[in-house]
Amino acid sequence: MFIHNFKYAFKTLFRNKMLIFWTFAFPIILGTFFNLAFSNIENSEKLDIINIAIIDNEDLKLDENKGIKEAFEQLSDEQNEDRLFYTQYVSEEKAKELLENDEISGYLIIEENKPKTVIKTNGINETILKYVTEQIMQTTKIVEDLATEKITKEIQSGNIKIDYQKIYQDVLDIASQDNVKIKNISNTNLSYTMIEFYTLIAMTCLYGGILGMTSINNSLANMGEVGKRTSVAPISKGKVIISSLLASYITQLIGLAILFAYTIFALKIDYGTNLPLIILLSLTGSLAGLSLGIAVATLVKSNENVKTGILIAVTMFGCFLSGMMGITMKYIVDKNIPIVNKLNPASMITDGFYSLYYYDTFDRYFFNIASLLIFSGILILISVRGLRRQKYDSI
Repeated sequence: MFIHNFKYAFKTLFRNKMLIFWTFAFPIILGTFFNLAFSNIENSEKLDIINIAIIDNEDLKLDENKGIKEAFEQLSDEQNEDRLFYTQYVSEEKAKELLENDEISGYLIIEENKPKTVIKTNGINETILKYVTEQIMQTTKIVEDLATEKITKEIQSGNIKIDYQKIYQDVLDIASQDNVKIKNISNTNLSYTMIEFYTLIAMTCLYGGILGMTSINNSLANMGEVGKRTSVAPISKGKVIISSLLASYITQLIGLAILFAYTIFALKIDYGTNLPLIILLSLTGSLAGLSLGIAVATLVKSNENVKTGILIAVTMFGCFLSGMMGITMKYIVDKNIPIVNKLNPASMITDGFYSLYYYDTFDRYFFNIASLLIFSGILILISVRGLRRQKYDSI
């Protein structure tokens, strides 16, 4: 009976044109509009190579400043795909002239073994130059401390033949393995408009609630002839509801798979390298959407059109708060009313994708996964209690 009802529910969902539109067609249409509207924004926001100058004085040639020179050479190498700077080695007088004529964003001068950045105005390029210099100095300090520690250990162990060159090289290898490097990754990671596509996925997950709502409505006697027949039929109501919800969930996942395939292969959207985690988040988000639809179907005492309107309104409002209609909205809400987005399933899904794309650790990602599971569990429990309390004077 379970398999029979599952097949029946599956066929019924696919024959409902409105459900097919909201689940399959609408996300693809919206994704196409997003791509048309934002396709050129990414190129305009990529960082260009920054023109800078380095004062070619005696301090620059000292061994103590070898690391600084090598770092800027690497960041300025034409063969380096992560190239960040176009660097000129000039005199201080020439550097001042270039800066005055706005031919460079700033210049670096080393005086008394201390690097100093000189800029004319405050801007993105100038901030990057100052930040890079600070990071290089921190890395140099790390190398010096590690080298000193290793040399001290050698002396304490009684070794009088210390290979300083080998120690220095070992320390550089450690620093390299720890990724103490600065690279220009803006071309692949500076992607504000990806939030729009994250909210599109979130919206699709939550729109699956329409499927769950329809399945529950078909089991309620006050929602139509199908519900009346189901209520009086000599079959397990639990099996009917579970098989119907499973059919809804699978239908929802098919819609998500189509959307992912369309955005990846047709729109060329890059969701990053963590595909299994992206799939896991989508599965969890779909469960949250399904539970939301069940809750609306169970708790709202009205006809199907009203329930559908409420569910769509709640979903769209949640997507609005998570950044779909304006990227900055997510940050405004996070900054001023953070509790709202912590309770907003669309924001949980969006934030989960966002954390995968921008962060090296998965703490924030798994926090969102846990939040979605808790959200789903609470709504399902409330819905079950609501279904058990429903009684009818007559059918």
